[in-house]
Amino acid sequence: MNKRKFLGLALSAAVVGGLGILGVTNASAAALDPSLPPGGNFDLAVWSLQLPVGSPGSPETISPARLKGASGYTNPTFFWTDKNDGSMTFWAPEKGVTTPNSKYARSELREMNRDGSAANWTLAGNHTLSAQLRIVSVTKNVAVGQVKLGTGGSSTKPLAELYYRPNGDIFFGTQNSPDASGQTLHKVGNVALGVKWTYVINVVGNQLGLTLNGQKTSYTIPSAFNPYRQYFKAGSYNQSSSESTSNGAKVKFYSLTVKHG
Repeated sequence: MNKRKFLGLALSAAVVGGLGILGVTNASAAALDPSLPPGGNFDLAVWSLQLPVGSPGSPETISPARLKGASGYTNPTFFWTDKNDGSMTFWAPEKGVTTPNSKYARSELREMNRDGSAANWTLAGNHTLSAQLRIVSVTKNVAVGQVKLGTGGSSTKPLAELYYRPNGDIFFGTQNSPDASGQTLHKVGNVALGVKWTYVINVVGNQLGLTLNGQKTSYTIPSAFNPYRQYFKAGSYNQSSSESTSNGAKVKFYSLTVKHG
């Protein structure tokens, strides 16, 4: 085993134990191959992709079977590998096809199980979404990571969303209750546009944790969410809309992993 590969494995093991993601994301980023589609560099067997195209209220969705592997799906406009640095790149314009419950377009991954079914896990256990990324452009606001409500009730609200704004401010929005329209926004950091940063979103029972560039904050999940199951989302969920197809949010991921325990 060559030294570089061994280092990447060692750092990955350290992350599993302690969520010290700075090392593993750097190692992962160094291993990215710019000649491969995103599925050749990232484990996309546990994700489906929603695009901002399709018919009204029914965006096109790409299955894990089409995304995964070295010959996986790519789209030159909305989802591709950057030929310079190998990053998995998402573009979501202000004008695009949306889901029935949102007015915003997205190029975004939705967590799936390896058998192709939709991920839908309980709050019990230990659930972690880790990423290294940078935002290249954003008009007003973009969500780059979510814990979304699955089955268990009628609400389609997210449990939590991680937002990035053009001035570099990063906010973590936590939902007050399943049926409430409002979120509580917590300012958790500032990273200049174009600069890489890392996040870990962790759900353990009734505790929701966010680690941003190594700094952790924790939040208690209200008991009203207990009946609900959850799943992760990541990518570019643009939080502004207009008639423009040139304005929007471009987000590049250098690592993206999910772990359940």
